[in-house]
Amino acid sequence: AHFVLRMQAGEAAIYGPRVLDLLEQARRTLVPKYGAELQEPTLVEIFHQQKDFGVRTFGMPENPGYLGVCFGRVVTANSPATSTKDPVNWEAVLWHEYCHVVTLQLTRNRMPRWLSEGISVFEETQANPAWGQALRPRYREMILGGELTPVGKLSAAFLMPKTPMHLQFAYFEAGLLVEYVVQRHGLESLRKILTDLRDGGEVNAVLERNLAPLPKLESDFAAFARERALNMAPGLTWDKPAEDGKLGGEEAYRKWMAANPTNFWVLSETASTLMEAKQWEDAKRPLLAIRTNYPGQVGPGSAGRRLAAVHRALGETNAERALLAEVTLRDAAAPEECIRLIELATAATDWPQVVTAAERLIAVNPLTPVPYRALAAAGEATGSPTNTIGACLTLLQMDPQDPAEVHFRLARAMDLAGDPRARREVLEALEDSPRNREALRLLRKLAAADAGKESVK
Repeated sequence: AHFVLRMQAGEAAIYGPRVLDLLEQARRTLVPKYGAELQEPTLVEIFHQQKDFGVRTFGMPENPGYLGVCFGRVVTANSPATSTKDPVNWEAVLWHEYCHVVTLQLTRNRMPRWLSEGISVFEETQANPAWGQALRPRYREMILGGELTPVGKLSAAFLMPKTPMHLQFAYFEAGLLVEYVVQRHGLESLRKILTDLRDGGEVNAVLERNLAPLPKLESDFAAFARERALNMAPGLTWDKPAEDGKLGGEEAYRKWMAANPTNFWVLSETASTLMEAKQWEDAKRPLLAIRTNYPGQVGPGSAGRRLAAVHRALGETNAERALLAEVTLRDAAAPEECIRLIELATAATDWPQVVTAAERLIAVNPLTPVPYRALAAAGEATGSPTNTIGACLTLLQMDPQDPAEVHFRLARAMDLAGDPRARREVLEALEDSPRNREALRLLRKLAAADAGKESVK
């Protein structure tokens, strides 16, 4: 009733129901929150190839960098299959784009770009703190360096960014501005801004009427952003050496590093040097210093990911597993770390952690069999045949290397659940592996049960 979802058929069979579940959850959350009345259904198209997304969205195949686009009642998005090199959380993307559906229809498309993007970024973090745009060292530097765009010119930061980094910073700033508005003036003020825009109000006049005169709004927000930047890892220093990186030579550079032992850049470079030299134990100190003071750091070069690699190199399995649980909680796009956590949690028979890591992996890459094998194993271990059935049915859509084994596991789970499809699945298993004695025993059991039912009749 609410959505029409178009996907490549193979992908739809694997994670299509998850997409619909997520969209319905977004609708239940965002529509009443903003008091929107939508024209439905919303059309969502997910493209298996980036060039098809480009043609459908922009009329030409080459438009890299876009994850999804909203046209009011229509959302187009790239499939996770297109982002294997740079992992992206597809759940966050769809939540972001559906938020556009709500706000664009609510305002009848009468809203500035920064406000539309800012609300979507803000709502990502409201749905999941690991989504959205996190404050990072470069953003901190830009805020404190005077590169914050004034509110009255913020839409131009999206239309004419100096660099791709400045475009990403525009998304971050817009989201931070919406957070400021909600925190200082309340959600009702934000909703009133949207309805005033819908009714034809000019944006600056609407902001002044509902928040403050524009000069005060800009100065107050700049102070808010500056405070947020200064409070990022206050236990670390952030000065950088001269642009040439040497401060007049190698010796002077080494002295500068020695004189700044709590400097983020010094600690990060020191850790990299020690890891390259495989001095794993020594690499712990700078990484722990960063992580202790800056636990919110995410991304491939984060101290958390690198420290987990150090623990792995040293064989410190328990410490590695505990750290990976924290890393995958904070970082919405860490597929390799999720895979490793599944491996460690399975060895430790920590099935709740296996399930959590598998679900997080699916949110980044639903097209790998790893999380579904893990969910099937967790279902078997915890006596949850329904979970095993769902995971095995998905695995069968992925052309598994050993289909007989998947059919047999599915048959066992269906038998436990009292599902009559168990007999067909065990026959499928035996067709490929006729000497599987466990499968033969299960077939005899099922046949005997069927014979008993017939005799009762």
